[in-house]
Amino acid sequence: MKALFIGGTGTISTDVVALALARGWEITLLNRGTKKMPAGVRSIIADIQDEKAVADAIAADHFDVVAQFIGYTAADVERDIRLFRQKTKQYIYISSASAYQKPSADHRITESTPLTNPYWQYSRHKIAAEEVLMEAYRMEGFPVTIVRPSHTYNGTKALVNLHGNNGNWQVLQRILDGKPVIIPGDGSSLWTLTHSKDFAKGYVGLMANPHAIGHAFHITSDESMTWNQIYEVIADALGKPLNALYVASQFLARHQGKYDFMGELLGDKAVTAVFDNSKIKRLVPDFVCHVSMADGLRQSVEYMLTHSVTQTPDLEFDAWCDRIVRSQLAADRAMNQ
Repeated sequence: MKALFIGGTGTISTDVVALALARGWEITLLNRGTKKMPAGVRSIIADIQDEKAVADAIAADHFDVVAQFIGYTAADVERDIRLFRQKTKQYIYISSASAYQKPSADHRITESTPLTNPYWQYSRHKIAAEEVLMEAYRMEGFPVTIVRPSHTYNGTKALVNLHGNNGNWQVLQRILDGKPVIIPGDGSSLWTLTHSKDFAKGYVGLMANPHAIGHAFHITSDESMTWNQIYEVIADALGKPLNALYVASQFLARHQGKYDFMGELLGDKAVTAVFDNSKIKRLVPDFVCHVSMADGLRQSVEYMLTHSVTQTPDLEFDAWCDRIVRSQLAADRAMNQ
């Protein structure tokens, strides 16, 4: 069985490629060649945005599966339909669980939950791409399968709700320094975190699965934790007490400055995310998540503490946090006078 991965070296796709190889798939990666290729794969170095170059590169190929990990817009998938219409038996598109209804009408999310997100353009682009693909399936039988990951990680970066443009380390540094750490809302909303090795089992199980054609699936852990629990686990792994400061998500979005907290908060992390995985389990009976959220968080903190390359300071984000903290504390004092 042959599969073409567009991308294939990212946080999610690396473990998918590794598991597919272990199960005997013949894997080709199509990307710009900027990252080290895993052993045992064929490589096509091309930019997927260069349609002619890609068409020329795959002219003699046919694949059982084309796995698209870096398609973000309707235009991206329209191009892919042209490229792979006669080239594959299954096209798997990575969408996003952030496409599900915001604000949520029910905390339990199934694949039939409506797709609408007025807060985040990223999610609206994913929704538009899904619509193009499903129309192609209905009108011409284009063999699409849609996968909607939620927050998926590989154990090298600790999960936080808010961070700046330099990554997550500055939040951990604030905990280490005893500084107030901003938690949106009251920290009681639920979040789901899925390890990429667990995600890979569900994804590879959909590959060349005829029952997956024309369907959408999310692939997530059944477990969820409150943001309070998440930050407490991180602080405990750092060996420090958590100095939590609760700030309304709407306030953070209104004063986001250069950041996109309108989308990432109101359109995603501020909303409880609990997923019903019955659909993926019916098609992939061995899909079971073995990495608990707490263990995964501890693993991620330990990785960051022992790999200095992950410890990138973000003084600009730290200053933004300090301004928010001062504003919140001033408002608290005014209300208590």
